[in-house]
Amino acid sequence: MSELRFNLVQDRKGMAWDLLLYVPTVTALLSMAAKFWFGDDANLAYLLVFLGSFFFIAGANRILKTRLMLLPSAPVGIEIGKSTIRFALSGGGQTELVKDLRFYSDYAGKSFGLTGFDNAGQRQQFVFHKGQFPDVQGYQAIQDKLRSVCGS
Repeated sequence: MSELRFNLVQDRKGMAWDLLLYVPTVTALLSMAAKFWFGDDANLAYLLVFLGSFFFIAGANRILKTRLMLLPSAPVGIEIGKSTIRFALSGGGQTELVKDLRFYSDYAGKSFGLTGFDNAGQRQQFVFHKGQFPDVQGYQAIQDKLRSVCGS
């Protein structure tokens, strides 16, 4: 098997969809929390603030790491070898999955995930979206290669 390399691009269309999902959700949760806080139901307000905070953190991580690739741990390039998968990270470093490689695709075909252990023995996981690849053929080619490397 030969190596396959891809440089990823920012997924601005996906970012817009994520913003349309997370901003109203967080706003609604925090608005309801304020209503219950001033309506003398503090326990429900605490729960809604927790949920709003959770969705805010999850949405910010998804947008900044997987869609815009701005966080230092975000992969900006993928190189697939015979038994390893190497990632170039936006912070300038590299990481390599060498053991227990797993490939997970979604049913809609718009994203996929990779997990495995790196050289230090730490479990790593990465999510990639269709919009991060320059073309549809590249997106399909990388999935086919990953299925053969990961045995999924």
